[in-house]
Amino acid sequence: MCEVGEKLVIGCGYLGLRVAVRWVAQGKTVHGVTRSADTAERFRKMGIYPIVADVTDTQSLAAIGKLENIDTVLFAVGFDRSAGVPIHDVYVDGLQRVLEVLPRGIKRFVYISSTGVYGQTDGSWVDEDSPCEPTRDGGKACLIAEQLLRSSPFADRVIVLRLAGIYGRERVPRKADLLSNKSFPQTGHLNLIHVEDAAATVLAAEQLATPPDTYVVSDGQPVPRCDYYSELRRLLNIPASTTEEVDNEMPDGTSRKQRTPADKKIRAEKFLRELKVELKFPSYREGLAAILSE
Repeated sequence: MCEVGEKLVIGCGYLGLRVAVRWVAQGKTVHGVTRSADTAERFRKMGIYPIVADVTDTQSLAAIGKLENIDTVLFAVGFDRSAGVPIHDVYVDGLQRVLEVLPRGIKRFVYISSTGVYGQTDGSWVDEDSPCEPTRDGGKACLIAEQLLRSSPFADRVIVLRLAGIYGRERVPRKADLLSNKSFPQTGHLNLIHVEDAAATVLAAEQLATPPDTYVVSDGQPVPRCDYYSELRRLLNIPASTTEEVDNEMPDGTSRKQRTPADKKIRAEKFLRELKVELKFPSYREGLAAILSE
């Protein structure tokens, strides 16, 4: 179990900020990395010590190396498409830059990966022992980043959390598309985890006695996309759609219908058993109902 010490959140966004807030509530000293000076000011008001830095800028990360009392690092960097930076530069090269400046005395490194590292297209069940053959850039970058961590000086302190699709307030999958009657893929399964349950999982992983390890994290209730959309329409009081799946052209010139979509079902038994996380939202039904009731 980790000793009491300071926390560092790199990628203090949708998930990372919620973890930081929980640590602050526990009386911990928390440092949060952000690219925005305005966000840094908001962090101060929340009791988080801000560091204005960017994982794509080595010089800006120098302040991290001066943190002498960090016991836990959460790396939860997301990909901002509007920044115009390749995903490999953020997920892989960005992680390498952070590893180079981190104090060597940290005791736990929690890395937020993705179930995108799996490339199954046949709707089969997937767990930690399933082969990783990602087909998309995000999954490929996450897998390389995981491998980078396992060969780093922190390898014996790493917990990898491969998260399913994170949802919660301000992030309801396809809500905006349904409200605007847009077409989108209707086949396959959705694997989800509520952001509050994801935050609880990070805190549980921090306390794990025997790293390193890897966990796939979802609510364990994969849902056919059509069922999810039907429930979301019902909660939003939107009539059933009669539109067909969209057939947009992809950047490589192929159409969406020509490409084989990812389709898998996440088995979440290991993380529920070993991390002992009691899910507040055990399926999308409870999660959506709570979100939309607000």
